[in-house]
Formats: sequence, C-alpha cells, structure tokens
Amino acid sequence: MTARFFSSAPLLALSLFALASPITASAGEWPWWRGPDRNGVAEAGQTPPTKLGVEENVKWATDIAGRAHGSPCVIGERVFIATADEDKKTQSMLCIDRESGKQIWSTVIHRDGMTQKSNKKASWASPSPACDGDLVFINFVTGDAAFATALDLDGKQVWQTKITDYVIHQGYGASPAIYKNLVIVVADNKKDGALCGLDRKTGEVVWKVKRGPKENYPSPIILEIDGKDQLFLTGIGKVSSYDPLTGDLNWECEGATTECVTSTVTDGERIFTSGGYPKNHVAAVEADGSGKIAWEHNEKVYVPSMLIRDGYLYAVMDSGVAVCWKSDTGEEMWKERLGGPFSASPVMVNDQIYAASEKGELIVFRATPEKLEVLAKNQIGDEVLSSPIVCDSEIYVRVAFYEGEKRSEKLICYGKK
Repeated sequence: MTARFFSSAPLLALSLFALASPITASAGEWPWWRGPDRNGVAEAGQTPPTKLGVEENVKWATDIAGRAHGSPCVIGERVFIATADEDKKTQSMLCIDRESGKQIWSTVIHRDGMTQKSNKKASWASPSPACDGDLVFINFVTGDAAFATALDLDGKQVWQTKITDYVIHQGYGASPAIYKNLVIVVADNKKDGALCGLDRKTGEVVWKVKRGPKENYPSPIILEIDGKDQLFLTGIGKVSSYDPLTGDLNWECEGATTECVTSTVTDGERIFTSGGYPKNHVAAVEADGSGKIAWEHNEKVYVPSMLIRDGYLYAVMDSGVAVCWKSDTGEEMWKERLGGPFSASPVMVNDQIYAASEKGELIVFRATPEKLEVLAKNQIGDEVLSSPIVCDSEIYVRVAFYEGEKRSEKLICYGKK
C-alpha cells in the first residue's frame, strides 16, 4: 500500500494542523462522501481490478449486521461504516481493520429511535461517515430529530449535537462534510430544515441557516469555483451557494426542482444539478452567481450522482440508462442502456467508471464521449444500494445477499490479496 497522509504523523499533531488547514488525503484514503475532492473521482494512477466476483479478486469480505445504504470511509489502516439493526433497533458505527477485514469495534449511537415510516428503499443508516484523522462523524435521524455525532478512533463518543427536528418523507441520507475547523451537516425536511456548521472538536454550533420547509436529500458539497470555496446545496426549487466558514449566502438561483438527492459536480465554470420530483431535470447552472441556466434536459438522474471528466458529464440514470453530455452545451454524445436499476452513485478512477446496480451487478465502462464502451459486467451479489469507493487500487462496496427472504450484508474489499 502507498504511504497515507493520515497515518504519517501523530494524531495529536495532525489534529492541531487540521483545525487550521484544509484537510487533504492521499490516493490511499477516501475520507468522506464522494472522495477526497468530493466529486466521486479517485486519484489518478490507481489500478483497481475490473474483473470481480463472489470470489474473484476478493481481498476480504466482512459480515455487517443490519441494513444500511451508506458508503464506508477509509483513513489510514481503518475503515469506518455506519449500520442500523432494525431488529435490535440500534444505529451504530463500525470500525474495520483495512488489511484483514476484521471488526475492531462497534459503537451504538442511538437506540429505539426508528419510530417514523420511510420509503421501502430507504435505510436507517444511509449517510456515509467522514473522518479527519482524529474524529469520525456521522449523521442519523432518530425519533423526531436529526443528530450529528463524533466518535474518537477507539469508538468512544466525543460529542453529539441535534441538527434540527425532522419529519421523514422518504428517508434521510445527508452525509457530513469536513471543512477546516468545521463539520457541516444538513437536514432539509418539511418540518424544520437546517444547515449547520459545527465545531469539529466540540460539536458546538458555529453557524446555522434555516432552510425549507420542504423535503430534500442532498449532502453539502464544497467545491472551489471562481477562485473561492463554495458550499453547494440543490433542491427546494433552488441552487444555493454558501460560504462554508460562515454560512452566509453567496448567491441563489433557480435551476433545481423541489426534491434532489444527487451531489453536485463542476467543470470549473458550471455546476450540474439533477432531481426527480415534481419533475425530472438535469441542469447546468453558471457558477458565477448570475443565475443563468446554460442548458437543461428532461432526464431522471434522481439518486445516482454524476461524474465529470475533460469537459464531459456522465450520468447513470435510475432506470439503468447511461448518458454522456458535453458539459458546456448539453449536447448528447451518446445514450444507451447499461443495466440497472441504479441507486448507488458511480465512481471514476482514471477513465474507468464503476457503477453498481440494485441487482448486484458492478459494471465498469469507459469515460469517453465516443460511445458507451463496457469493459466488464460483474455479478458481485444480489443487491447493491450503497455507492462503491476506490482508494489505493482497492474497491470497497457494501453488498446484500438473500437466502430466501433472509437478507444479509457484507462489506467487500476487492484488490490484491
């Protein structure tokens, strides 16, 4: 394995440095939702396998109790993943040894909070954790509220903060985002939506923005555009840009529908939004705050987030159709059935896109505007609803298996043994 940023210095020194500086990660780490650059793209030069199976290129497979749709994060020699056990009525965080796949610890964060009804595709642990090398952060809805929680690397709870009251419409899946001294969390909902910047060390609310009241599902995404870091949220009928340090609104414009799920990406000049209720849309919004919509299509890219490479936008629609658009004009380069249906967001490494379908197939295809070029179709289980991640040439994906009506989950690491 390559040398890793978070394991290259004592944790205390790293913590003090991280509070004052932006967090970075090496190719060997995936510290938060959508990866180091928050765009679903793994660092170039990695060589993960394309041929995968129940046994083929499996480094290890670890049983994960319960049901959840969140992805893992990988820091140093540890893998963190959230889960929810509906029989025991617990919501927990797990820590797994990266080399062996053995569980190091499991910490119950909430008990008996699964009191609301949700969509059958939702889970009680859909957010993905984030880790700064000192603390690991996770969001859950329990009872009638959304909470953010921080654990230390030994699984001990350091703090817990209520984000806002929460009424479930479909579910909850907004992952925390780390930015300088803050962990940023959001809980849009029809009761009392809120976006908060919390002190990473203490959980204290540094700033809070009231949102809604509308149901909406994206995670906060921070991207550098127009020479500055901007925090983007789509949905509730708007595309919103905030200052991630203060919560101040930079600009806001139309260009999104009411309910969105996907995390926005950028080509440096535009950000791309998509949604599925009350209408389907994919839109390119100029990121200069002008409010100009460069182009828009009536396509349903509701749950899987999109990818951008070399001026082209790639999407895997919920229905199983893959599409490539020119990012500046929206010109359709190709559009073909891939498989599916899909809920997981695809991930890209070099020019290879890995997309996991709800039917347990992990499909690898080329990121090229020429045509849909499928490199491999791999049956890795019976169901995948969690987005795969790639770091240090290894693929981590949460997979479900069925024996009759009995469902079980495994976290699988694909790579060299």
